[in-house]
Amino acid sequence: MKKNTLAAFLLSLSSLSAPAQVSFGKPEKINEGWRFMLSASHTAPAASEKLWRPVSLPHDWSVKAPLSPTLASCTGYLPGGTGWYHKEVIIPEARKGEKVYLYFEGVYNRSEVFFNGHLLGGRPNGYISFMYDATPYVAFGRENSIAVRVDHSRSADSRWYTGSGIYRDVWLVYANPVHIAQWGVYAVPQVATAKRGELSVEVALENESQKSAALTLVNVLLDPHGKIAAKSSSKVALAPAQKNGKVTAVLAVKNPLRWSPETPHLYTLKTTLLLDQKVVDETSTTTGFRSLQLDPNRGLALNGEWVKVKGVCLHHDAGVLGAAVPPEVWRRRLLTLKEIGCNAIRTSHNPQAPALYDLCDELGLLVIDESADEWEFPKRKWITGWNTGTPGFDGSFDFFEEWGARDLADMVRRDRNHPSIFAWSIVNEVDYPNDPYSHPVLDGKDASGFTQPIFGGYKPDAPNAERLGAIARRMVAEVKKYDRSRPVTAGLAGVAMSNRTDFPGALDIAGYNYTESRYAEDHKAYPQRVIFGSENGHSIDAWRAVADNEHIFGQFLWTGVDYLGESYPWPSRGFHSGLLDFGGFIKPRGYFRQSLWSAKPMAYVGAYPAPRSADRAPSMDAPPVWSYEPGQLVRVVCYTNAAKALLRLNGKPVGDPKDYDAQTGIIAWDVPFEAGTLEVTGLSETGEEVSRCAIRTSGRPHAIVVVAADTVISSSRRGVAQVTLQVVDEHSIPVMLSDDEITCRVAGNLSLLGMEASNNADMGSYTDNRQRAFYGRLLVYLQATGEEGRGEVEFSAPWLKKATLSIRCKP
Repeated sequence: MKKNTLAAFLLSLSSLSAPAQVSFGKPEKINEGWRFMLSASHTAPAASEKLWRPVSLPHDWSVKAPLSPTLASCTGYLPGGTGWYHKEVIIPEARKGEKVYLYFEGVYNRSEVFFNGHLLGGRPNGYISFMYDATPYVAFGRENSIAVRVDHSRSADSRWYTGSGIYRDVWLVYANPVHIAQWGVYAVPQVATAKRGELSVEVALENESQKSAALTLVNVLLDPHGKIAAKSSSKVALAPAQKNGKVTAVLAVKNPLRWSPETPHLYTLKTTLLLDQKVVDETSTTTGFRSLQLDPNRGLALNGEWVKVKGVCLHHDAGVLGAAVPPEVWRRRLLTLKEIGCNAIRTSHNPQAPALYDLCDELGLLVIDESADEWEFPKRKWITGWNTGTPGFDGSFDFFEEWGARDLADMVRRDRNHPSIFAWSIVNEVDYPNDPYSHPVLDGKDASGFTQPIFGGYKPDAPNAERLGAIARRMVAEVKKYDRSRPVTAGLAGVAMSNRTDFPGALDIAGYNYTESRYAEDHKAYPQRVIFGSENGHSIDAWRAVADNEHIFGQFLWTGVDYLGESYPWPSRGFHSGLLDFGGFIKPRGYFRQSLWSAKPMAYVGAYPAPRSADRAPSMDAPPVWSYEPGQLVRVVCYTNAAKALLRLNGKPVGDPKDYDAQTGIIAWDVPFEAGTLEVTGLSETGEEVSRCAIRTSGRPHAIVVVAADTVISSSRRGVAQVTLQVVDEHSIPVMLSDDEITCRVAGNLSLLGMEASNNADMGSYTDNRQRAFYGRLLVYLQATGEEGRGEVEFSAPWLKKATLSIRCKP
């Protein structure tokens, strides 16, 4: 490249380029102007059909439907069905000669995409991003029709809530016939020491023209401050219709700022393709420098420091919003998890929206990216309540042989540039004993011949677990075609059974689900195996199994946030073992976890009726409520990372300070109830105050107050405001027992997305503008309509003083 051309290019680094999830061309988000209808038709309904209704994407039709006890508990008592989407787009005449693609970040599920009536293709997996070339069918200078059929008629096809529809972003991509390939930039740090960084860059190129192309590829690496850290320039020639061009480079950086959960420094790789000194394609890739080291005796080192992974498993829904979750909601949730002390997430049990990984890069959260919950045979899907009744067996198994490897490869290719991702998981709990695989070891015969069956014993008619090793090796090999820089794992549910197969040996690191009791035994039996907890309960013993064993590098709690589906018998919206509730608020067990995981001084106080036996262990789920009958014996608990705690009731000490109880992780008192203020103070070993928390007895509900709100949001990006309401008494004390029905009225440039109280047992309507508070609290989601200006919001309830809020929508 000539010096003046390179200089001009460097001066234009701020120009727009393809976002990482699309990775090439000139993408335009086309989320607005769609129409939707429920229809099982195999051909697109006529445009004149009256059942069409306008929608904006992302869109989840299931969560907008009424809950019903006649529907499956596994998917949250919400329906599936089959639906059609339709949109008209004008492709300008000026685009003639360019390629035109449609890129979908995710459609649940079994989708088919039509362009001007022509089938572009189908993708059964509802979590995988995919793209189609629409160029042969484009009418340039005219309206073009996009139709998408989504077949979720097998509604109980998952063990948790999936949602239905085009629930992620959609892009229209224009590209020069000579361009960077989809997900074609691969940037991975080869060296990441404090003094030197080396970024290996591989760029795949495609020439879809009928002419040969002499190209120049330029890579420019910008540091976290936007300054040029390194650059390269390479010549490459592509033959006509050549789709396998490749350019490699190594970009060296002195004293790189390294990525970690504590210091999530990010670099930006600008990749530009030039033909005859003119830019024909460009893209930006977020990357970072960080090193990983694994050792069977010491666990995981990040940037040379041995770490304990304090992780949570996350499903992809957000309560009332279903599967169509705006990035702002994930940002708030992830920041709250970090506040608790969390430093990692596992995408249970499927690839998630690109925005989630971007946030983990930015905020500093390690990620295990997981691909699937099912392989060649179906698992049980509970219909009338979790582990209750007769299960169903719909699922994704029927397309595994055709699509499994490709789905996994596409996940890796899409996500491999994220520095937050430190491991790939090829599957979750596919080895659960007798669901579906079995093995003679389940008969439980010992050396003397004594038999004590496990999980009902060996089922000769079930698929043999020996099959798992070969499939695992095939899937691991598929991952390593596209990324060899990270270890490959799986969530093993039946370790005792899987140890008799080749399954664990095919993995780089072995994830153990809930089997902490095997950590020491298997470390001795398999001394080269790197073991961690890939899914764990919330007990302090499960955490001690990590904290007290150097060779166990971490755990992932089930779960980080309450989620829809996998419900208990009606009434139950979902599974509620999260550290955060449906609305993303910290639950009592979240504060208990904070006391174990966070180094920042903290204290929490909660209470519940004292158990009959004073020896009963204190609970990690004590609500912050101080409203009982006069004189009633109440158990007060304190979750703290302080050495001891002092309890005061109405300013008077309740006995002497109590030492931290290392056995339970909880300090507890049994106290006769007296209305007023209950306060706990965390103390150091020498008696100095380090933390404090108080709860108060409230009067009757008096008013609704806004306790937190986003007051400025983006109009052009249709930003989302999250508003927290609290019912208070006349002295502004939160009324924790309030369940007042609150009505939301919106005017101006806002629309109501949903109202979430986080009550798992409330099976009423979530589609209107009214919702009962839970613990006196309610979260309201409001979205910009796309126009600049202000929106005015009013929150009211019978007999309560109303609250108002003004939100500015700016470009």
